[in-house]
Amino acid sequence: MSSGSQGKRDEILAALKRELRKSSSFGASFFRVAATQTGMAADTDIQVLDLLDLTGETSAGQLAELMGMTSGAIAKVLNRLEASGLVQRERDKSDGRRVIVRLAQGQEALDKVRAILASLEETWDEAVSSNDEEELALLLAFLERGNTLARQRLAELQTVAPDERDVFSAPLDALSRGRLVVSSAGIRLVLRTDEGLTDLYQARFEGAVPNVTVQDGVVTIRYPRRFLILTGEQRQAMITLNRTIPWHITVQSGGSDIIAELGDLELASCEIRGVGSKIHVELPVPSGVIPVRLGGGGAEMVVRRPAGVAIQVHLKGWGSACTLDGQTYFGNNLWLQSAGFDPAASCYYSLEVVSSGGLVTITSR
Repeated sequence: MSSGSQGKRDEILAALKRELRKSSSFGASFFRVAATQTGMAADTDIQVLDLLDLTGETSAGQLAELMGMTSGAIAKVLNRLEASGLVQRERDKSDGRRVIVRLAQGQEALDKVRAILASLEETWDEAVSSNDEEELALLLAFLERGNTLARQRLAELQTVAPDERDVFSAPLDALSRGRLVVSSAGIRLVLRTDEGLTDLYQARFEGAVPNVTVQDGVVTIRYPRRFLILTGEQRQAMITLNRTIPWHITVQSGGSDIIAELGDLELASCEIRGVGSKIHVELPVPSGVIPVRLGGGGAEMVVRRPAGVAIQVHLKGWGSACTLDGQTYFGNNLWLQSAGFDPAASCYYSLEVVSSGGLVTITSR
């Protein structure tokens, strides 16, 4: 291709992209007009109705992905639409983790929305009225390819970048388990669950923002080494995990305040290590023999388990003290058990503590 031909192609391509952006903006304007004329709270409500009209019933997580919204934001939209009788939500009978959303039938407001958006389709009919079948097929192939790529890019942006409220998240999709890996130092780290969370996870950060990646259900959060130096800047990470799937948790965070409120989580395993850290772990009711490993020289560790849940403790390290259900023990290789512990039982916690000069307190709640 000659330089002149390349320059002409670049000029046409630039003009095409500008027109496509204009088309997207005009489409958003139609949503705003529809919202105004139907008295709805926001144009996002109209867009959700339009997506459901185009795709049929879909999951709340998929809607959040298509809308570029977090699960919390899409839940607020669906709450409004359900209260107005425009959509219906129910648990997927084949997968109780998924919430299925569909349009309600027989609503005049829906007919009015369809009529307003149909006027946009009429402009497209007029625009292509002089194009033959081959040209229309070319346009269709271009738009289908463009929409597929746009959806892929949108999913990538939602996975690795924060939205306008600095929230990182990723869709749960069909994942059956999750793994969280955190590497940091000198931060306040809070792990928790939320009954309303439909994403795989959500995370908010204060101060320096770490690198966040998600692949095959593994959420990895790593602070760059330059942020590991204590600078006096307050750094905080608040991570919420989906409570409908089992999780493996690994945390390496020295000099930190670590609070793991896991009381409603389905925990598969947990390992938290941090020299000079304060570690507070709230454990859920176990669904098997669950391994928990805590470590860190000079660390203060508190472990709370549900009342009646048995625990076996292996304490390693010199100069450490372990208080189990009110009784204090010292030693460098101790095996401890809660009252009534039965090694043949199918559900209990197997806790290993590796610490020198540390203090470990294990209680029930």
